[in-house]
Amino acid sequence: MSTAPVVAAVDGSEDSLRALEWALDAARRRAAPLRVVHVRQYAAWGQADVLVAGPPDAGGDPVIDEVRARLRDRADAPAAEYLALEGVPGAVLPGLGADAQLLVLGSRGRGGFASLLLGSNGLAAARDAECPVVVVPRPGREVHGEEPAEPGPRVVVGLHADSPDEAVLGFAFAEAARREARLEAVAAYPWPVQTWSAPGRLVPPPVDQDAVERETRSLAEGFLAPHRERHPAVRADVRILAGDAAGHLVAASRDADLVVVGRHRRRLLAPARLMGSVTQAVLLHAACPVAVVPPSPPEE
Repeated sequence: MSTAPVVAAVDGSEDSLRALEWALDAARRRAAPLRVVHVRQYAAWGQADVLVAGPPDAGGDPVIDEVRARLRDRADAPAAEYLALEGVPGAVLPGLGADAQLLVLGSRGRGGFASLLLGSNGLAAARDAECPVVVVPRPGREVHGEEPAEPGPRVVVGLHADSPDEAVLGFAFAEAARREARLEAVAAYPWPVQTWSAPGRLVPPPVDQDAVERETRSLAEGFLAPHRERHPAVRADVRILAGDAAGHLVAASRDADLVVVGRHRRRLLAPARLMGSVTQAVLLHAACPVAVVPPSPPEE
C-alpha cells in the first residue's frame, strides 16, 4: 500500500514558499512523497498579479515551474509530484486532504488584504480538510505574557481536560517523536468562576481553585497515560493554567516547533464543520506553525 503524501499548497508567494519548506521537512520525517499543488483561480476581473485571467496556459504553470526548479537540485527533496488545478482555492484546497496525511499552506497567499493575519483559504482548509492542516505563519509575530521556555525542540498541544480528542493527542505525540522534541500539554481551566446574585452583585466562587487545579491535572495525566506508553521516548510535561486557553497556547508558541489544536466535532443542530474560537485565535496569533487536527470519528 502506497504512503499518503504530504501536500504543499503553493501560489508563488513568500508565505507559500515557507510552507513548502515546512512540507519538505515533514515529508522527509514521514518518509512520504510530496505533492505540490497550485490552485489557479481565474476571472475576467481582478488584479493581474492575484488572479490568472482566462483559461490556463497549455505551456505550463509558472508557479509550478518555479517550485520544480527550486527543488530540482535539492539533495534532501523527497519524491515529488506537481499538480495545477483550477477553481476557487477556498473550495479546492480542503479537498486536497481527502487522500493526504498532511496539508501544509502559508498563513496568507497572494490574494486578500495585506492587513489580515490569516487568509480565508487557510481558514477554509483548517476548518474543512479531512486530514490535519498545518498553517505556517509569517516570521516576526510577537508573543507576550510568558517567560522563555526550556531550550530544545518543543511541540505544544492544547488539552481539553473535560473532552479530550485522541486524534489531537496522538498527532502531537507522533510529531514530538519524529522531532525528538519535548511535548508540552497545556490544559486550561476557566477562572475566576463568577456567579451573580440578586440584585446583580458578584458573590465569591463556591469552588476551591486548588481543588479544580488538582482535578484538572488528574484528568490530564490520565488522558496522556496511554500515549506515553505508545511513545516512551517522548518526554511529556503537563501545564495546568487558569484562564484563557487561547492566550496560554499563543504564549506557549514562542520558540516552539509546532502548536497542535483540535477542531470541533459536528453536532446534530450544527451539521457544518466548526473550528472553535480557541483554534481560530491560535491560528491568528501563534508565533510558530499550527497544526489543526480533525476530530476522531465518533464511536459506533
